[in-house]
Amino acid sequence: VLFFEVEILDARTREKLCFLDKVEPNATIAEIKSLFTKTHPQWYPARQSLRLDPKGRSLKDEDVLQSLPVGTTATFYFRDLGAQISWVTVFLTEYAGPLLIYLLFYFRVPFLYGPRYDFTASRHPVVHLACGCHSFHYIKRLLETLFVHRFSHGTMPLRNIFKCHCHCPRPHHINHLLYTPSPVSVTVPVICPPLPQPPAVHPPGERHCPRPCPLYLSPSHQPPTVHPCPFVPPVGTLRGGGGVMALFSLVGFVQMAIWAQGKHRSYLREFRDYPPLRSPIVPFLL
Repeated sequence: VLFFEVEILDARTREKLCFLDKVEPNATIAEIKSLFTKTHPQWYPARQSLRLDPKGRSLKDEDVLQSLPVGTTATFYFRDLGAQISWVTVFLTEYAGPLLIYLLFYFRVPFLYGPRYDFTASRHPVVHLACGCHSFHYIKRLLETLFVHRFSHGTMPLRNIFKCHCHCPRPHHINHLLYTPSPVSVTVPVICPPLPQPPAVHPPGERHCPRPCPLYLSPSHQPPTVHPCPFVPPVGTLRGGGGVMALFSLVGFVQMAIWAQGKHRSYLREFRDYPPLRSPIVPFLL
């Protein structure tokens, strides 16, 4: 049997981190990661990104050593992906956080508005209705995460959890002491809703932060080729709330645009029949 030698270098400093001798040719990248963890326990397999080029794409765990374009002495470049968390933890945090924060403002817990307002209630019925709808929405999502949805064994960097949760609604406006319901409340979409994503878009183990994709509604249910890509979230809305909501919408849109453009580029690489005229987030502009 012809064995391979595997050399693992730091992708940034080119420092030699590990040298593996007598690696079987049918060994997978996942097995090489496990061997690498034995010499560097602080980098468990989920944190590792191995690639053939320092600036290249990460190799998949199921890639086999002998099928890669390497000789009998293979050189891999390592990048630390940071602390990882499971997708179940991601979604539980994403849904439990807004629910808890909203209820803190709704019940006006101490240290928010002063002692005289502790645990007081709003006199406007719409505030209580909004709390009921909001709580039902996120409790339903928590139950679906625990008992309905199935997740792959992939993980996500812990540092990305703050980006994933930046779109969560803020409860300060409707639960504020001076809140007064307006006669008419209108939300006007200014960006088309995203398309339903194809089933192969997010394969198991992918590390980006998934965004829920509402359905594309049209009389024929046939999306045009210039429609934004499925990754686009419904951030383009005109809402009340003054400068705070405008700033929140701007920051959210910038982050969503970065994600959408990255996903758009990966779609163009992955799917040969992906429409080239489709815009990542704003048709004909961005």
